[in-house]
Amino acid sequence: MKSPGGLKPQDVLVLLKMAASKDRSWRLVDLAQELGLSLSEVSMALERAKRARLIDSSKKNIIWPSLLEFVLHGLKYAYPAEPGALCRGVPTAHSAPPLSKKIVSEDNDQYVWPSGHGTVRGQAIEPLYESVPLAVSKDPELYKLLALVDALRVGRARERQIAGEELTHRLHAA
Repeated sequence: MKSPGGLKPQDVLVLLKMAASKDRSWRLVDLAQELGLSLSEVSMALERAKRARLIDSSKKNIIWPSLLEFVLHGLKYAYPAEPGALCRGVPTAHSAPPLSKKIVSEDNDQYVWPSGHGTVRGQAIEPLYESVPLAVSKDPELYKLLALVDALRVGRARERQIAGEELTHRLHAA
């Protein structure tokens, strides 16, 4: 059997979508459509997540303590990000809810995922996966989780601390 290898960024996207959808059952086709992924990408993402022990063998249930540990302590090393050039896009990290309500930032200190549909001008942050700006337009809870993840990836100490607390609350509440 061919090994699917380590986790890929889209695997984290699939897991966070599952976490955001905790009160509703999902199907592979729904995940694929809502995330802008193919069915095979979703299937392989779930297989890699199972091998990483982030979901159970049924591939339907998240192992919450493992996911939280990976998100809080491993994600920024596995998928680092750096602020880039100014562009128009979708706010992320401290520039997006829920952190934008807790952290006041100047107009010249905004982070965005580059997108032609974006409403804010800020420094570009490469999203975990290219379909993130589209996927978050359909799911406000997924948007919050991914923005918090980006705060861990690129934020300063205070932003990382608040994002970690928010993620702990949101992923423990599941």
